[in-house]
Amino acid sequence: MRRFCEKMMKGRRRCVFVAVAAALLAAVWFMGNWGQGAAAAASAGLSGTVADHNGPVAGVRVRVQGAKEFVVTDQAGRFLLSPPTGGKAVNVSAWKEGYYSALTKNIRAPKEGIRLTLLPYQIFDNDKYEWIPPEGAKGSCKECHPAITEMSLKDAHLQAARNPRFLTMYYGTDTAGNQSPATRYKTGGKISAWANTRVPMPPDLSKPYYGPGYLLDFPDTVGNCTPCHIPGASLAGPVDPRAVNGADKFGVHCDFCHKVENVRIDPAAKMPPLRSSGVQAMSVRRPFKDDPQRPQLFFGTIEDVNADAGDTNLSLLKESSYCASCHFGVFWDTVIYNSYGEWLKSPYADPKSDRAKTCQECHMPSPTIYKGKALTNIAPGKGGIKRDPAAIHNHNMTVDTELLRNSLTMEVAATLRNGKVLVDVNLINDKTGHHIPTDSPLRHLILLVEARDSRGTALKQLSGPRLPEWCGKGDVRKGHYAGHPGQAYAKILSNRWTQEYPTAAYWDHTEIVSDNRLAAFATDASAYAFAPPKSGKTAITVTLLYRRAFINLMEQKKWDVPDIIMARRQFLF
Repeated sequence: MRRFCEKMMKGRRRCVFVAVAAALLAAVWFMGNWGQGAAAAASAGLSGTVADHNGPVAGVRVRVQGAKEFVVTDQAGRFLLSPPTGGKAVNVSAWKEGYYSALTKNIRAPKEGIRLTLLPYQIFDNDKYEWIPPEGAKGSCKECHPAITEMSLKDAHLQAARNPRFLTMYYGTDTAGNQSPATRYKTGGKISAWANTRVPMPPDLSKPYYGPGYLLDFPDTVGNCTPCHIPGASLAGPVDPRAVNGADKFGVHCDFCHKVENVRIDPAAKMPPLRSSGVQAMSVRRPFKDDPQRPQLFFGTIEDVNADAGDTNLSLLKESSYCASCHFGVFWDTVIYNSYGEWLKSPYADPKSDRAKTCQECHMPSPTIYKGKALTNIAPGKGGIKRDPAAIHNHNMTVDTELLRNSLTMEVAATLRNGKVLVDVNLINDKTGHHIPTDSPLRHLILLVEARDSRGTALKQLSGPRLPEWCGKGDVRKGHYAGHPGQAYAKILSNRWTQEYPTAAYWDHTEIVSDNRLAAFATDASAYAFAPPKSGKTAITVTLLYRRAFINLMEQKKWDVPDIIMARRQFLF
């Protein structure tokens, strides 16, 4: 038995040896044939190496410019691209995080020995750099990017330094330049850790009054407004808006946005630093254009860029955190702006959710429709190439009224039942990743419910909410809806010093009195009952309005900002 087992073991060893030998021979044969295949492909395609000042670079993405497909360099920096169809000359690009993109032009297959050199982008900030203006001067953004710049100029970001609502609130004037009286103070006890013994008093309305102003309350400071409204001019600290010049007169301009390399986020809170708004929480890379090792620098979302030098891809520009520091703001101890935090708490911020979506996917969608057509070239005649429209993002982020109208769903049912006209309204935030409305506490929604007989006379309201006083007392034809059937949605602040309610001076010490705005995927239901007419038909009209500021404030400031009709439903029975 023992001898039998020994023979079996020897036989098994011989089998194993034969199997291993066969496998090695097969591998050698395969590698030899693979090498021949690679050599054949190289002779027909485009091959070469990518290096930096230290030598070959691995992990570089190389592609034919404009193509979705790319290859990645190996440890020796080598790459092999399939031959382009049609035998036409192409441009070959290379990119890796931390480097400027590289581009070599007019390469025709077959071609071996292509060499692409990567230059690390500069990591220092040049405070002597002069911003490139969006338009006007020679060398402006519009010269190379006419369509994108034209769309950007309509956006609120490029009007942030000139927005009349911002300026009149900052200086305490109306749009005609009339200024409210200086703030009066009274001596009082210390009301908080932040407030001193000089406590502001309510305005004297017996004198001409043109609304509040930051400089009326704090005349000896410039405040903390410009790090968000004029960030390029505020890198060394906040400034007076009237002191800015050049590109900074546009506010949040193109050159600034494409120089932001990082936004600081607290890893525990997942939010920007509490007291560092706007550019104060950003790392900006203004280049040294006369230094060949630190040339012009633009961060973008395209890896195979159009320019020969100076551009690079930055994934941050596609992430919501890029928007965080200007869309989260705390004054004193009250959170005023928080669209980023609202998004962060919503399903849209969960990468595992099928609803996951960034700020840019909603506010900078692609394709970009320009003059009725999808934009395919962002720099025509200036090195730009025709691209997939999905790679070009809309730069008109805020003024599209359709974006507002599509932000939620309004459901309305109106019936005559049990001797009453009944109206039920559901507002559903099913399309937006933050509260509606968001950020500025001046913004609000007004749900207006009208029930009239065949002669146009309003029916008597039997039950249901009515619009609050801050919706305006007066002529309904001029937008004064206080007391009418409906519901208003807003974050309402009260001034702890003057007890003004609702206050627009959120730079003062305020507290949140109420907040019934619609969070992501929230629903608000309201019901109304009216006495039916004695004869004839009943007409029901339900209108949802978006209003940018309280109507009394708009009248004080002479702001001409019409309400936006977000939805309207009409019934006749």
